[in-house]
Amino acid sequence: MYARFLKRPLDIIFALVFIFVFSWLFILISLLFFLIAERPLFFSQERIGRNGKTFTLYKFRTLKSKGTLAERKFAWGSFLRFTSLDELPQLFHVLNGDMSLIGPRPLPVEYLKLFSQEQKKRHDVLPGITGWAQVNGRNSVSWQEKFKFDLEYVQNVSFTFDLKILFKTIVLLMSFKKDTSLLEEKFTGNHGQ
Repeated sequence: MYARFLKRPLDIIFALVFIFVFSWLFILISLLFFLIAERPLFFSQERIGRNGKTFTLYKFRTLKSKGTLAERKFAWGSFLRFTSLDELPQLFHVLNGDMSLIGPRPLPVEYLKLFSQEQKKRHDVLPGITGWAQVNGRNSVSWQEKFKFDLEYVQNVSFTFDLKILFKTIVLLMSFKKDTSLLEEKFTGNHGQ
């Protein structure tokens, strides 16, 4: 009942509320990008959505476009990544139906051909801004564990489960743990088979 009839309307309501509440942050972040002369403002990449359909995901950019990883880093971008503020533009993906507030994270299109049939079940629901795998280790867990968490979520979607993930996400954000997203190992198709 919840997954079929209530989750989408609640996503729209909460996305609108969050966009309104954090509108000043959208403006501030955009202004700071222009002040430090870093362009472009957004990072975009094709990601896998529900039922394998692809969409272009947008985030505030956290790396320069050229150079080695060390050369591409800049302080403002590192701060956005550390605080997860780079994810804010994804609220608009929630509004247009490409994403949900909560669900498995949308992965790059290049991974689509690497999934096993079991792993593809993670695409039975909309991808989320946060998810069960993200609040259970994020980038510190193996791909096998991430898929296990994703499939556990798909099989048990409920209002109470989403509330639990939302609460754990807030706790995680407030803990200000070191960002390790740039150290994440690429999925090569030989994990979690």
